[in-house]
Amino acid sequence: MLNAMQRLFPNPVTSLSVADAYGVSRSRIAVGNGATRPTIGMCMVASIDGSTVVRGNSRALGSPGDLAVLLGLRALADVIIVGSSTVTIDDYGPPSKPGLRVGVVTRSAKIDASKPLFTSGAGFLITTETATTPPGVDCIRAGTTEIDLVHATSQLQGNFAQLEGGPTLNAAMLAADLVDEINVTISANMVGGNGPRLTNGAPDVLQRYQLAHVCEEDGFLFLRYTR
Repeated sequence: MLNAMQRLFPNPVTSLSVADAYGVSRSRIAVGNGATRPTIGMCMVASIDGSTVVRGNSRALGSPGDLAVLLGLRALADVIIVGSSTVTIDDYGPPSKPGLRVGVVTRSAKIDASKPLFTSGAGFLITTETATTPPGVDCIRAGTTEIDLVHATSQLQGNFAQLEGGPTLNAAMLAADLVDEINVTISANMVGGNGPRLTNGAPDVLQRYQLAHVCEEDGFLFLRYTR
């Protein structure tokens, strides 16, 4: 497991922990009518040529450093937001951080409630008001036929929510103007193919982010952008 990386920008240092690199102050954001939501940070890995998957998932793109960043950000997060397909493909279990919960976004609410993610109580659903949900699984409901992501995220607790994909959910969050921070690992791999980008199927948007840091370990780049 990675203990340190080097920071290239700003203020270069040769050894920096993940906690020091990413452990900044985050707060809730107003969304109107007195409601607030957590700061939402997307966490993804992409190849040099822009793909987020190879042979069906992202595992081969990662590195010990990438895993350390993912786990380090989870340690800082109050809640995880992730799409149901990603939960299935990557076989999500309960997070190692005590009390950290995983909101699984699914319009159909067709999930396997016998999986440890849900039997542990860590997993809950983010779904529509009309979806039929498995008994015993906690839910956040917003929207009728489509999930109202703005309303749904305003029901989340804490200051920092980590968005872990997949690309289709990322696209919907971007379209709803709900991506405040982007923590992306540029893998030291080319993969070819026609794999999805960080956001897949999003409408055309032009949202400017500011580069907050560039770190490096073993040829992998760790970029953090904020608004």
